[in-house]
Amino acid sequence: MIRSMTGFGEAASHTDGVHYAVEVRSLNNKYFKSSIRLPDELQTLEPEIESALRQRLTRGSIVCTVRCSDSSESAALVINRRALARYVEQLEGAMGANGASTIDITQLLQLPGVLQPPDDTDNRLELARASVTPLVREACDHLVSMRQREGHMLMEDLMAHHAHISTRLEAIGARAPRVVDDYQHRLRTRLDKLLEEVGRRIEPSELIREVAIFAERSDIAEEVTRLSAHLDQFKSLISDEDDARPIGRTLDFLTQEMLREANTIASKSSDAEISRAIVEVKGAIDRIKEQVQNIE
Repeated sequence: MIRSMTGFGEAASHTDGVHYAVEVRSLNNKYFKSSIRLPDELQTLEPEIESALRQRLTRGSIVCTVRCSDSSESAALVINRRALARYVEQLEGAMGANGASTIDITQLLQLPGVLQPPDDTDNRLELARASVTPLVREACDHLVSMRQREGHMLMEDLMAHHAHISTRLEAIGARAPRVVDDYQHRLRTRLDKLLEEVGRRIEPSELIREVAIFAERSDIAEEVTRLSAHLDQFKSLISDEDDARPIGRTLDFLTQEMLREANTIASKSSDAEISRAIVEVKGAIDRIKEQVQNIE
């Protein structure tokens, strides 16, 4: 089954006055690379979130963003009364009897140690873990669904290129045996004309030997067969709806092998029709190679 490497998924929940939201985005990458963005109070959840991402996603640059908004009473910071009293005592002592009669409480609250996190930090972290991890999995489900939809569109494009290559390769295979016959006819005609001027005739054995050398040098049967086999395997991989394994790297390797066989055919053949056809084949393989970079 083809899946694209680009996608987006999100999920959210509201539990006991706390709103959690998770977004997962993915872009192309040869390997798995994750970037996890968490609020400060949830930083310890990063390894668990990465593990959840790896369970669902094999390749791609993954960005996971977690947001948390707490509107419950337990979200209020705790005032450290002893620290606040100590600050007030020092300020009154510094101002003396003639000092200002009022102290700005808002500025006092900004002093270090006056406002502290709630005492139930561990409990709040456990509640966040129970909500965030399932949301990561749900967001990954939505992302995978999007990848599958894009993968279906990629498959249609790849199948079109596959059909074009198969058609041109069939024409090359049909043309190849005629190339030797055409060469033999051209060679005989040219030699007969040259030898006629000096009153000689070419020996059939010499002509056969020259044609045999040309036939061996220009034989592309093996390359056509191997390219056909690669095409069959390529079609089998992209059309198998039941196989959930990532196939992007396999397809990338296959396209390299296909291009290598096409280049060999191009270098061995001197026939104009085959040359034109193989140029089209190589162009289609290049377009396949570009598309394969988007597949997980």
